[in-house]
Amino acid sequence: MEKKKVILDTDIGSDIDDAFCLAYLLGNPNCELLGITTVSGEAEKRAMMASALCYASGKDIPIYPGIEEPLFSEQKQPIAQQAKKLSNWKHKKEFEKGYAIEFLRKTIREHPHEISLLAIGPLTNIALLFMIDPEIPTLLKEIILMAGYFKNKTTYGYEWNVMCDPYAATKVFETGVKVHKSVGLDVTLKVTMNSKEVRKIIEDLNSELLMPVIDFADVWFENNDIVTFHDPLAAVALFNNEVCKFVKGNVNVHLDNEKFGATSWTYNENATNQIALEVDSSMFFDKYFEVFRKTKEAVI
Repeated sequence: MEKKKVILDTDIGSDIDDAFCLAYLLGNPNCELLGITTVSGEAEKRAMMASALCYASGKDIPIYPGIEEPLFSEQKQPIAQQAKKLSNWKHKKEFEKGYAIEFLRKTIREHPHEISLLAIGPLTNIALLFMIDPEIPTLLKEIILMAGYFKNKTTYGYEWNVMCDPYAATKVFETGVKVHKSVGLDVTLKVTMNSKEVRKIIEDLNSELLMPVIDFADVWFENNDIVTFHDPLAAVALFNNEVCKFVKGNVNVHLDNEKFGATSWTYNENATNQIALEVDSSMFFDKYFEVFRKTKEAVI
């Protein structure tokens, strides 16, 4: 299988699923991770967390802290809580600031129609990229988002990444990319594990790549007992077409006061956007953890 060229845009450091997602990409032999950009409050600390996982994987991946504030709305995610565990892990401490958008733009232009852009945080970086260089969407191979709520065509719902920057989400959903997929909250809520299950499987895998992840997860487990694999599902769907069932439709991000930050959709077979409506949960977990079993076997 030919490797996919991937760029990850992430708000790692808040919900633990971002760390699980990055670990999957770093361990996946079919993923050529070209770079990582971070978004939302304390973007530099988020970049440090990403670098800790890169060190654990033995890979040197370009990392750039991105935009910290939403375009127009109120900041909902000012800090990266899990960064307090950084002292336990080797990580890069200094990054080139103010270059994240240019890195995205330059790298996509250097690899036209080859890059899969995986965005798993608020969409501020991506919206600004599309505004600064309107040709970029036509140069992407595909974009896949963990964003939105699409339970059915007659309801609207709220999802954190969209709520954190609704204006940015509007721009990204309205911008045509040849393959434009969204995995929403209504689907990701079907792939969960409790803390005991997560610790047991990571202990059994004994993967060095997952060691910083479970350490960061200790912060998450202070207030949560469940890991919902929101972002990992989007990543696994990027490499496995059978995991999610997608349908084409028009996505609407509501900007009126009553529904501000909510998403809804309508079916349209001619639309660019594809929305995940179903997931094979068992297949997802098999495909996700398979990467770490293979990584372990390769080391042995």
